[in-house]
Amino acid sequence: MPMKTTVTWIGGLIAIMWAVEVLNLVTGYSLSRSGGIQPRTLVGLIGIPASPFLHFSVFHLLMNTLPFAILGGLICLQDKKLFVEVSLIVIIVSGLAVWLLGRSAVHAGASALIFGYFGFLLASGWYAKDLQSILIALGVAVFYGGMIFGILPLRAYVSWEGHLSGLLAGILAAKLNARL
Repeated sequence: MPMKTTVTWIGGLIAIMWAVEVLNLVTGYSLSRSGGIQPRTLVGLIGIPASPFLHFSVFHLLMNTLPFAILGGLICLQDKKLFVEVSLIVIIVSGLAVWLLGRSAVHAGASALIFGYFGFLLASGWYAKDLQSILIALGVAVFYGGMIFGILPLRAYVSWEGHLSGLLAGILAAKLNARL
């Protein structure tokens, strides 16, 4: 996909996240509290598609913006359809996993999606076995390998469940993509 199209897609999604953040900030973060994934509740199901766009602070979104742009951009550069498919798989699979298995808290933020992109890019190097995928996987491992510690339950306010399920959903998306 041409770079201009990738910048438009990724930039557009980031613009939506920031617009939602402004609205969320104005409402005292009521959107995040009510629209995030709330495990094992009916209303919590709404959070599955909404959670990547909801954050708990400007800092939270700021910390997710650059990794979303880079990792999502690497997938989008390959193919727009692939980017949409990977995003949907990660959002749905990781969201359902958090809804079913997550601790009783509100889970929101783009980090599950970012971990999904991370897992997809790493696993694509293994499953696709082409030079481009292997080089991208190596680059992602070098520059973003420290993310792996995000799947550990080290901080009570961090959804490690979202991180872990996002990573696994990204690996699943890579495996499914390799079969096509």
